[in-house]
Amino acid sequence: MEAAGSPPRTERCDWTAAPASRGDAAWERLRALVRERAYERREVTLASGKTSDFYIDGKQVTLDPEGARLLARIILRGLDGQPVDAIGGLTIGADPIAGAVIAASADTARPLKGFIVRKQAKAHGKQRQIEGPLRGGDRVVVVEDVVTTGGSILDAVRAVEEYGCQVTGIIVLVDRQEGGREALEQAGYPVWAIMTRRDVEE
Repeated sequence: MEAAGSPPRTERCDWTAAPASRGDAAWERLRALVRERAYERREVTLASGKTSDFYIDGKQVTLDPEGARLLARIILRGLDGQPVDAIGGLTIGADPIAGAVIAASADTARPLKGFIVRKQAKAHGKQRQIEGPLRGGDRVVVVEDVVTTGGSILDAVRAVEEYGCQVTGIIVLVDRQEGGREALEQAGYPVWAIMTRRDVEE
């Protein structure tokens, strides 16, 4: 039992074992969509400022009806039994993922709330940086379509924590395998990469 006045226990998602969906029909079809629609071999400058010889445009999949349905199904399966009340992240990469998941969760025993983190607070209206029915104390999973360095995801994490919520885990559609996942884990957040660059290129 916690002592009176002690800080709340930090909860974390447990993705130490590969989620059951990896390699099943839904995961394989989602990987095929990423290969066909999101993966390109070309020179590009990334949001991190780094240059790369390949590009993954996750929104070509997360904004596709089949891709959104598959991704929501896989994420909800991976969230079963995990400490989470809400899902969202930094606009705009997280928006279609969160939207698909919360819509699909409405038909489950545990509907999830969604939220959007703006890059900066609005200068008008309620001047919010976070939009949606999020409340202080909520247990939150932050999502993103692609992780490279992890910097933008950490921006979302900090905003959510400053709002008074607890970030229990991070989910990304594709890990580019350039150190971002490791940086997030070193910061103390469990990361579930639904697939990696290696998975896409195999």
